[in-house]
Amino acid sequence: MRRDELPILHVDMDAFYVEVERMRDRALVGRPVIVGGSGRRGVVASASYEARAAGVHAAMPTAQARRLCPSAVVVTSDFSGYIEASAAIAEVFESVTPHVEPIALDEAFLDVSGAHRLFGSSSEIAWHLRNAVREAVALDCSVGVASNKTLAKLASVAAKPTVHADGPQPGLGVRVVSVAEGLAFLQAHRVEALWGVGPVTLRRLNEIGVYTVADLAALPLERLVSTVGAAHGAHLAALAQGIDDRPVHRGGLPRSVSHEQTFEHDLTDIDLIRSEAVRLADAVASRLRSNGLSGRTVTVKIKHPDFSLRTRAHTLGESIQTGRALAHIAQRLIATLPLERGIRLLGVAVSSLEEAASADSAVATGHVDGSDGDSSPPRQLELDLDVPLGAGTSDDVGTAWGPTGDSELDLRLADALDAIRNRFGRAVIAHGPAALRDDAPGERRWGR
Repeated sequence: MRRDELPILHVDMDAFYVEVERMRDRALVGRPVIVGGSGRRGVVASASYEARAAGVHAAMPTAQARRLCPSAVVVTSDFSGYIEASAAIAEVFESVTPHVEPIALDEAFLDVSGAHRLFGSSSEIAWHLRNAVREAVALDCSVGVASNKTLAKLASVAAKPTVHADGPQPGLGVRVVSVAEGLAFLQAHRVEALWGVGPVTLRRLNEIGVYTVADLAALPLERLVSTVGAAHGAHLAALAQGIDDRPVHRGGLPRSVSHEQTFEHDLTDIDLIRSEAVRLADAVASRLRSNGLSGRTVTVKIKHPDFSLRTRAHTLGESIQTGRALAHIAQRLIATLPLERGIRLLGVAVSSLEEAASADSAVATGHVDGSDGDSSPPRQLELDLDVPLGAGTSDDVGTAWGPTGDSELDLRLADALDAIRNRFGRAVIAHGPAALRDDAPGERRWGR
């Protein structure tokens, strides 16, 4: 394989959330910035390179980040700007190749093996993408070019800006890893750089003297398998030898749609927890409909004050996409969970997704106008989607479910909600006690 024929690119935006916020507020440029939750239970989603120089990193509690970098500006934001920028970036990728596999809002794999005739070598394509992304959204990205996904991902990291006490230093922008240098480049990395090496696996590998990918490559397979298991051991052994045959999968249906909320104070009131479940269910259902999706598996997740997690899931015989149907299932799942200790986080998700049939509702295409010629902002309406629970449902998920699909009335109501919110904004309609909340699901993704 010639250098020009390296098929896989990994494109990763540089401090994406931070740089989008800096585009919104130019006063943030050059200052240490933390994007995430601002309260006592907030976590860091992204940090500028100035903040990283002080030791701040993603997933760190915001309180700890503030101690490390007292001069940092903490920004909390909804996802609207990030999604808009991500969509524009995706258009750039798709202008080069249809083989794009999004990993997150700010990164993707591309297979450019069919793009050389139009755009030149893989290295030239990488620079073209970097320049085109900057032209489209005024943001920088780093691009790794290699023969497989593992090497391309590591190469994009090597292309990124670096952290220094006197300020961030520009990176290479593009890093090409040829086939000849691939193994040496790979095995020089710490072992935690490999996919599948999380905290537990890392601890087990360190206990047997494995700290680098080279150490892992030299380890007998039998020892590795006895340490991390047969399947995981075989996977890691192959990666350590530079073997990664995973193709780039074109973007298709997402695996799931979810929303979760970390609360400022632990919730112990069952009625309040149920109300929050309705609120999250409505947000998830709204996202499903806006993307033309429905799903069959509903999952709820809670996190206790001691950070222990519990989940419950139920798979339906038919897919759903309305808030009432989703809230019905979510609340019954919540009734099976231990809530006595309180919860600090609640999440609702829908998976087993499929494209939804087009709605044929007169409400969806009807004229929605609640202003009556009045130019004043519309008053917030209160909508109750709460589902009363019958006796005997708290211990048995599999019985007494009642209707679990989208009724015709549910679908018409959902159409009306969408039309009203599209006209007047999401905050115009809320649910029961949730109407008093000052934020919507998704606006506080990293804790209050």
